[in-house]
Amino acid sequence: MDAPAHGSDLRTDRPERSRRALVAGSVGNFIEWYEFGVYGYFATVIAARFFTPEGGSEAEALVRTYASFALAFFFRPVGAALFGRLGDRVGRRPVLVLVIVLMTAATTLIGVLPTYDTVGPLAPWLLTLLRVVQGLSAGGEFGGAVSVMTEFAPPGRRGLYGSWQSFTVALGLLGGAGAAALLATLLSETQVNSWGWRLPFLLTLPLGLGALWLRLRLDETPSFEALREEPRRERPPGREVAKAIALGAGRVMGWAAAGYTFLVVLPSYLQSSLNATFQQALVATVLANLGFAVTIIPAGLLSDRIGRRPVMLTGALLVTVLAVPLLNLLQDAGTSTASKGAAVFAAGAIVGLMAGPGPAMLSEMFPTSVRYTGLGLAYALSNAVFSGCAGLIITESIKRTGSVDIPAYYAAAACAVSALALLTLRKKQAHDES
Repeated sequence: MDAPAHGSDLRTDRPERSRRALVAGSVGNFIEWYEFGVYGYFATVIAARFFTPEGGSEAEALVRTYASFALAFFFRPVGAALFGRLGDRVGRRPVLVLVIVLMTAATTLIGVLPTYDTVGPLAPWLLTLLRVVQGLSAGGEFGGAVSVMTEFAPPGRRGLYGSWQSFTVALGLLGGAGAAALLATLLSETQVNSWGWRLPFLLTLPLGLGALWLRLRLDETPSFEALREEPRRERPPGREVAKAIALGAGRVMGWAAAGYTFLVVLPSYLQSSLNATFQQALVATVLANLGFAVTIIPAGLLSDRIGRRPVMLTGALLVTVLAVPLLNLLQDAGTSTASKGAAVFAAGAIVGLMAGPGPAMLSEMFPTSVRYTGLGLAYALSNAVFSGCAGLIITESIKRTGSVDIPAYYAAAACAVSALALLTLRKKQAHDES
């Protein structure tokens, strides 16, 4: 069902509409991943404030924090199906407006939630409820944003335009890391733990209002307008769509697992397993995300020229081979600070090779009539299992086995499977020929 050639995908020849779609589509991704980054970076603080009743251990609280993190991810497929179906029937624009409102409201409310010390066992339940709303809205965000970006993309530029979705993920994670680092610098540890952790979540409100303004000015995509003019066009069989969703999830599972392992889980791993300070962990995370950001757009652009498969396959194979050696560099007390910095930068850069072409690759797997739903579900299912569970699986596995190599094994195994799925991507189907 790979479909660069569902030729009904009409593209606009008006550059300003394309640029507006690029900004309006990507801004929601920035907010989404800014929040998920902040939640990951402050995981140890959130664990103490919401999941540690008197007498509870820090390890147990961290596991519960990541369980809440994972739960939100498992609501992403529900959101992808719900909002995707709406987006394929009523349009990309109105659904993306609704999604940004829900996302902004849920994230802002986390910043004003009462903690365990104030309301007792109700605190983690309130936090988890808001995480569920975030999961639902995030599930509806990716499919719509990528549909808008790729359906407005000029001919031969779907990889480049789709890569901006991933690039704003990197910017969001960097924004979250920057906010955390700034707070750690300006405030004492006591202040951060008491009230400072709330500030990054509250910052989402003005960001979300700006995103809402941009999306209200967004035009409907040419592809969807053409679809509305042909109401009798047949939708592909459900079995065919389901097969494409499963295959798409397999193709991006390495991106999902390695991305969250190296870009989000890394701070708490360095603190809990390698005894790094909060500041050291944040510096490492910033370097990893910088590496990620540097390669995304070049990888998307390259995939427009040589195809999605060779670029993404290179990234998946590199993680499979290098994950353990890179992690061993971090574990070795004799490794210089510069070498450790280079290692985390390289880890992020490799993930970028998969993330750059990934959105366009998924978009090209589905025709306009099911694109929002199909690519959104493929991405959401992969992320629910391999991103949302990354912190929980890695933390619990290290706790049970005592092995500090678990993050590398996890990322390498997922990328090995992803590489096999990417081999099914035929060259003709793997790049934008329209």
